[in-house]
Amino acid sequence: MNLSSVLRVLVVLVSAAPAFAAVSAPVDFVALFNGVDLSGWRGGDTFDHRKWLALPAADRAKLDAEWTADLRQHWRAAGDELINDGVGKFATTTKDYGDFELLVEYQTVAKADSGIYLRGVPQVQIWDSTDTSQFNLGADKGSGGLRNNAEGSPGRDPLVKADRPFGEWNAVRILMVGARVTVWLNGRLVVDHAQLQNNHDRTIPIPARGPIQLQTHGGEVRWRNIFLREIGSAESNQILSSRGESPAFKSVFNGKDFTGWDGPVDNYQVVDGTIVCRPNKGGTIYTQEEFADFVVRLEFKLPPGGNNGLALRYPGSGDTAYVGLAECQVIDDHYEQVKGRKLDPRQVHGSIYGMVGATPGYQRPIGEWNYEEVTVRGSTVKVELNGTVVLEADVAKVTEFMANSAHPGKDRKSGHFGFAGHNDPVAFRAVRIKRL
Repeated sequence: MNLSSVLRVLVVLVSAAPAFAAVSAPVDFVALFNGVDLSGWRGGDTFDHRKWLALPAADRAKLDAEWTADLRQHWRAAGDELINDGVGKFATTTKDYGDFELLVEYQTVAKADSGIYLRGVPQVQIWDSTDTSQFNLGADKGSGGLRNNAEGSPGRDPLVKADRPFGEWNAVRILMVGARVTVWLNGRLVVDHAQLQNNHDRTIPIPARGPIQLQTHGGEVRWRNIFLREIGSAESNQILSSRGESPAFKSVFNGKDFTGWDGPVDNYQVVDGTIVCRPNKGGTIYTQEEFADFVVRLEFKLPPGGNNGLALRYPGSGDTAYVGLAECQVIDDHYEQVKGRKLDPRQVHGSIYGMVGATPGYQRPIGEWNYEEVTVRGSTVKVELNGTVVLEADVAKVTEFMANSAHPGKDRKSGHFGFAGHNDPVAFRAVRIKRL
């Protein structure tokens, strides 16, 4: 190629270049808005993400096209700003996210009531905190709260009012692990590790994955520096285990041997600081100590089709699921596909075996460690898996049992804590119990 041809190519390349430089993300983050166009975004609405995913492909594509066409009428890129004119559908990421850290800056340039949907669920609230007409709704408390949580529940209202004067840019940082949400507004903590409730269906938890949405509502809002960092299971578990930790949590496993444990301990082994049920072995091993009301925190890792259980108030002998308060299921979410055996809803992970079913779908991939916290208080049991509450139940109120098999132990007031192995090499570690 001669010199004149090279010059012509350079002229074409320069003239074809975007008018604005792409946004540069902080280390380990990705830019959700590139500073150039709406790439990576589709239209969205206040619409249950589970139902959107469940739509037939053709219906979902049609709805998607309608929403996205509307999006392009009301959103535009201008320099490093993503601007909405105050109406229309919501800017919705085409990608779904699980655990993440999100950085966003926003500027309300008109009287606006907006927000940030997390996994498609409303919302981290954005107010014009000077708009007296919204004070009866809570605008005077400031932005950053989980507005669609039930009134009076943690996170609904911000801990402090941290909004900058109207018209200035505000910086939001959101940390989301499971359904646990922490929000900083302009560097000040406004929501502290609160559960985001499912506004679409309060009977079940929020989805394990979903899109980020920027809501439009009544006035122009500008957004910039939208960056996201996905969080892996090890970091998520560390965040969850550090919350509420205190000397009251006592380790019941020394990481070396079964000192302090009884039962068929020969059916288990200690491997690299973990308790592992030996293949083709089983039985319930349990702490020598007894516990009445308590919280247990632990991590577990499942093989494909793995099955085990947490023995709650176990008397030391008998069928764990029936003679103690309960057996809390520890089982692969894909057990049916792996083993080819159908489960009753009261057998899925987190369930109170045979009595109350948990919401499945919140485990980490096979081979990764899961974090679980189980709270036993009186006759109630709460199970939080990887930051999401998958079960809350009062076993005293259970009157219908799987296979009509009664659970005479459900009224026990105290007992041992243990693991109810079922022949699979399920592993446990970092087992800590706090008496209540």
